[in-house]
Amino acid sequence: MRKNTLRKIVADGGTIVNGWLAIPNSYSAEVMAHQGWDAVTIDLQHGPVDFQTAVTMLQAISTTSAVPMARVPWNDAAIMMKLLDAGAYGLICPMINTKEEAEQFVNFCRYPPLGTRSMGPNRAVQYGGADYWQGANEEVILLAMIETRKGVENLDAILSVKGIDGVYVGPSDLSMSLGKPPTLDPSDAEVVSLIELIAKKVRAKGLIAGVHCDGSKTALRRFGQGYQLATILNDARLMATAAAQAVKEVKGGAPVAAAKTY
Repeated sequence: MRKNTLRKIVADGGTIVNGWLAIPNSYSAEVMAHQGWDAVTIDLQHGPVDFQTAVTMLQAISTTSAVPMARVPWNDAAIMMKLLDAGAYGLICPMINTKEEAEQFVNFCRYPPLGTRSMGPNRAVQYGGADYWQGANEEVILLAMIETRKGVENLDAILSVKGIDGVYVGPSDLSMSLGKPPTLDPSDAEVVSLIELIAKKVRAKGLIAGVHCDGSKTALRRFGQGYQLATILNDARLMATAAAQAVKEVKGGAPVAAAKTY
């Protein structure tokens, strides 16, 4: 089976720079995937991406060395199994708040005896190899999203679940859960403290600590706090930011046309 290179990066003490896809299009996914990301995640929770489009996006990502991943809409067996069968090498599941929810996540995504995932890796065999089913439990990465006060309170129990590879922090939802304004770069002392605490606890268990960020500066700060995986915005925001900057530069430097005199 094809090895999941993210595991080696983490084992070697490196950091993972993750791309994020919100635009439901295989061409934009291909363009993004060719920019040097270690992993690229398709977001099926927020935004217009559906399963059928996600399959074409997984195919596009697979033209590069980036590891194809997906964030599922919810802790639901049907969509998880379909994305894994389609070749996703990692899944991020939102709103994991208890040990039981983490166990359910693992149960849906691991083949027996670790779970109850059904056999049928259609495109996953094309991407991972004919022996995919034999190594999938070891290679596919499962990240539980910690994004509420309750999730933080139950973090130790969640991390104890066999088959969970780590967590992925959603700073905006975590902030709102604590009654603070949603932001990907919180400045509130309580939120900042919890973000640091999550990384510390996850790393102490030898698991992967991931987080969503609003840009490269925040990502670098998170790496300094112990996080090993950081996402930099998403394709739509990166495009909008670059376009807005280009327009601003041109409009700001463009000469003023002479007024008409007729």
